[in-house]
Amino acid sequence: MEAAVHVGQLLQPLPGGIGRYVRNLVEALPAAGVAVHPFAAGPAPDGLSSYTDLGSPTGSIRYEAWHRFRRPLIKVAGDLVHATSLAVTPAGRRPLVVTVHDIVFLRQPEHLTPRGVSFHRRGLAIARREAASVVVPTEFGKADLVAEGFDPDRIHVAPHGVDLPEEPDAAVVAAVLEWLGVRSPFLLFVGTIEPRKGVGDVLAAHAALRADRPDLGLVLAGPPGWGEAPDLDRPGVIATGNIGDRELDVLYRSATALLLPERYSGFGLPLVEAMARGCPVVTTDAACLPEVAGDGGVITPVGDIDALAAALAPIIDDPQHRATLAARALTRSADFTWARSAAAHVKAYEAALS
Repeated sequence: MEAAVHVGQLLQPLPGGIGRYVRNLVEALPAAGVAVHPFAAGPAPDGLSSYTDLGSPTGSIRYEAWHRFRRPLIKVAGDLVHATSLAVTPAGRRPLVVTVHDIVFLRQPEHLTPRGVSFHRRGLAIARREAASVVVPTEFGKADLVAEGFDPDRIHVAPHGVDLPEEPDAAVVAAVLEWLGVRSPFLLFVGTIEPRKGVGDVLAAHAALRADRPDLGLVLAGPPGWGEAPDLDRPGVIATGNIGDRELDVLYRSATALLLPERYSGFGLPLVEAMARGCPVVTTDAACLPEVAGDGGVITPVGDIDALAAALAPIIDDPQHRATLAARALTRSADFTWARSAAAHVKAYEAALS
């Protein structure tokens, strides 16, 4: 089987979670029996072979043409075409597979730009109309699409995996933490700094806990997002901005706990990345987050800062409790591998071809 896979997200200044998904999927599919032909309009991302540069037009101009006119058609080898986001590639006469990561633009449009909402609405309508198979990362995502009129038989659940590098030695850990200006103990948040990610709740919970624990730090690891960000200039708070994989790996391994109190999420990749490193996680009951965390994390009511702080307090204060949660997190993370994700994608491809 051969698949033409759109990797345009890797050309973005900040590829984000979708970029991680695209790169790991492209790397995992060959072992599952799929010859991958990656393509996008722009220079080849690092590490990709057999890449096709579509040339001009590039960026948003090409995406608008795809959505409005379903042109230009792509000339890339493959039995099918996989659009890995709602920048939905025209597939011509070949089967189209589309990954829908979430529909936050329908559920909470106030957290996106009007242009972004309009663009993603068009992409979703094309996916509903044209896709032979639709891939989502969670059962919650499948139910979300069924509620929007998608045929459930065309939807395939393919959870993301986790890319786990070798554990760094103590000298590397110490050097990275010193470079970032981070000292233990600290809580960790990973994601774009924007309202829908619950950053305000993270800051409030940290402030409440710090009242009795003045040495407790908070690290916000991620670039600015969309919307008005809260004031981050607070005692004990370090905002790293966008950082590399090595630095993020060290933060996951060194944090007392990860907080992810999102208002809506399609998957919550930081949960899995943290759990795979034995970092206790505390999240909310919003959207798919309880499904992903499973019994490997602590679930609190969305928007309940007191509950968030109450869940974190024993993790901070009781080493045995923290160790128990870390063990549960490691066990849960074993369910998420890119090999399993690739195998689920193959089933979606086979269904599209049939």
